[in-house]
Amino acid sequence: MAKRRASSSTCSCGSPAYQSCCQTLHDGKPAASPEALMRSRFSAYARGRTDYVYRTWHPETRPEHEADLADEPNLSWVRLEVLDTTGGGMFDAEGTVRFRAHYREGGKPGVMEELSRFVRHEGQWVYWGPLPL
Repeated sequence: MAKRRASSSTCSCGSPAYQSCCQTLHDGKPAASPEALMRSRFSAYARGRTDYVYRTWHPETRPEHEADLADEPNLSWVRLEVLDTTGGGMFDAEGTVRFRAHYREGGKPGVMEELSRFVRHEGQWVYWGPLPL
């Protein structure tokens, strides 16, 4: 996913305030649930925070290097829709989030839909990877 420079006050995940939403996670606070992690990862992609995307990806499934998450200059992520969540509670070891990510590529709108698996790793939620829809 490529970066989109959002205003400093709104959050790309859909919240009205980046500072009290995804910024706290980007700055190191652990996500409380798979959905919170999904939202913060989308926001990180939209803001060009590949460091956060890499850090919150399970080491067994993430790209080898953070640089492998290079920006695509003609792609901007504009809106996230969370469609469904399962698991991810206080006593769960995993959870899923089904979402639609809206983007613009070369000025044309597009949509990506994914069912993502999240697991606990070293006590924190991390992205494992996509599951079949």
